[in-house]
Amino acid sequence: MLRKLGFLTIGLFDEADPRRGHESTLEIIELGERLGFDSAWLRHRHLQFGISSPVAVLAAASQRTSRIELGTAVIPLGWENPLRLAEDLATVDLLSGGRLNPGVSVGPPMHYDRVKDALHPGTAEAEDFSFTRVERLLSAVRGEPVTSFAGFEGFEQFSDRVQPHAPGLASRLWYGGGSLRSAQQAGEHGMNLLTSSVVKAEESEDFEQIQLSHIRAFRAHHPDGDKARVSQGLVVIPTDSATSDQVTRYREYAEKRTPRTLTPQGPARMMFAPDIVGTSAEIADRLNDHAAFREIDEVAFALPFTFGHDDYVQILTDMATRLGPALGWSPAAAR
Repeated sequence: MLRKLGFLTIGLFDEADPRRGHESTLEIIELGERLGFDSAWLRHRHLQFGISSPVAVLAAASQRTSRIELGTAVIPLGWENPLRLAEDLATVDLLSGGRLNPGVSVGPPMHYDRVKDALHPGTAEAEDFSFTRVERLLSAVRGEPVTSFAGFEGFEQFSDRVQPHAPGLASRLWYGGGSLRSAQQAGEHGMNLLTSSVVKAEESEDFEQIQLSHIRAFRAHHPDGDKARVSQGLVVIPTDSATSDQVTRYREYAEKRTPRTLTPQGPARMMFAPDIVGTSAEIADRLNDHAAFREIDEVAFALPFTFGHDDYVQILTDMATRLGPALGWSPAAAR
């Protein structure tokens, strides 16, 4: 039985009119709340034409919604200072009334050789992109001291921990893991786990079995055991109310991406899950046969990258009114 239904969007925009794309994303989040979705998540894109500052966009979304949880999937910490990010996350969490669900990942930024002099001038070679960066963020969000001084200097008062402090935010931190080790680390640090449509083919070349092993390893290392939260993020495209033109474009999109799902890709041996296109009944059958899906009770289905606003309205509406119920989910208002 699916308990929580969410969706994930990249928030594409036209370089010549970026405001319209950002406004479209906010409208989609508002629609998600009206449809009863439990969560809306934003991808993170730097130096591209997708949302580069999801925390800022979610701050806006927090003022246009009242119930839906707001997440990032994921913020790559190689681009961030963990202490500064902790301040932003706490601020937006308070503005949202405790609805923020930050998802993060580690590793060197994409195309690091091209961007390092602008991103980390003078320290590029010394930057630590290991899981230590997550530990720094966790410490700051949890309210642990980040300086040795607290008190007054003249009329100004200083704190030794990040301000504002957002109680409960640390329990809503997620790690976007695609490897066995990252799943274990997320569990060891008491985080929640975001699994997506991309995993490393380490012990197998069967996507479902790889993802299943990550979920089980995460929970085996987590203090909460089998109760530890995992969200799955596959690309699913229900076609129940789609026009014939939309169905054609959706199927062509999935077919173009199918070859990369057949074998591990690149030196990192990444495995991609196939996009699932069909009626809600057909998608539900596929998911109920999916080994990893059977282990979880919450999802953040990823919207395809390159479609238009009206397409997303149709897909989300079908997800909430047909696919979700077919998986045992009910909208927030019906609970």
